[in-house]
Amino acid sequence: MQKTMSMPNIHLPESDRPRSSRKPLGLGVLVAAAYFIGVPLLFGADGYLLNVFTTMAAVSFISFGVWLTFAIGRINLAQAGFALIGAYATAILVSRFGVSFWVCLPLSGAIAAILGGLIGWPVLRLKGVYFAMITLCITEACRLAALSFPALTRGAQGIVDLPLPGELSLFGLTIIPAFEKGARLPFFYLAGTLMLLGLLFMWLLDTSRVGAVFRSLRQNEDLASSLGINVAKYRVVAFMVSCFYAGVGGAFFATLQQNVYPTTFQVIDSVYFMVYCFVGGLEFVIGPLVGAAVMMSSFELLHEFQRFQTVIFSGLMILCILLMPNGILSVIKRRSGKSKEAANA
Repeated sequence: MQKTMSMPNIHLPESDRPRSSRKPLGLGVLVAAAYFIGVPLLFGADGYLLNVFTTMAAVSFISFGVWLTFAIGRINLAQAGFALIGAYATAILVSRFGVSFWVCLPLSGAIAAILGGLIGWPVLRLKGVYFAMITLCITEACRLAALSFPALTRGAQGIVDLPLPGELSLFGLTIIPAFEKGARLPFFYLAGTLMLLGLLFMWLLDTSRVGAVFRSLRQNEDLASSLGINVAKYRVVAFMVSCFYAGVGGAFFATLQQNVYPTTFQVIDSVYFMVYCFVGGLEFVIGPLVGAAVMMSSFELLHEFQRFQTVIFSGLMILCILLMPNGILSVIKRRSGKSKEAANA
């Protein structure tokens, strides 16, 4: 019997390695400094803008999962559905069983990941538009399920008045104080922490041998299988990680808004998560963060146009994808490369 390698040794030449792995520390420090220091200093007194930055960080975290499914060559439109699962998991555990939010946060991600593994094992055999359509149906199925089981989810009424996170203590030492009603900074810092941790883990995954296996699946699954790679297993692993990100993000939003409804996450949200990846750049791990920052700030800047805001925003989004099909970061990278060549000439 042929022996299957559990972790094949895949060595990529420098040109084929992810570009995002080349100066990660400086970029991460810059993002952290801008978010945790710059934003509170400039906009700390503006609660509305703090909410915008908090939402941007949280949707970036969820979008990292979509980026990972792109890494294995799949278009994932189920992210909003698994975010809804995570939101309801936290809402039910917190409101009915009194479980701490700090336990529910990772637990909701684990629940979404397990369900994602069970669903993903059969459907990940599909490719292209067929996989995209089935994941779109999964998102809609999650919404209908939330409506159809009122004994568990309270149906269209939703689960409201969720308690704020209590204090997180370890060995009698308070690590995180209890959140106070009306305070925006605690959620702002929590969203930023999730964003940076999600980015760090995704970068570590992408630059590891597992990341190399994922990219081999995107390039040619048959060739990867001939090298001894368990294609089905790695596809499911990638999808489960993606669902974990969605579940944690959904749990955060449920607590941030202190309620959850079947319409909290819809198909359009899955589309936005995907668009953030496109706009930022699929070649870069940080692409979803850049895409979310650009698109959400653009939408807010168009606020003065009132009823035409959505139309203009949609047009700009289409132009951005048409003019920069590889994302904003690819254009910046290309221009910086040309500048270096000109300087060396």
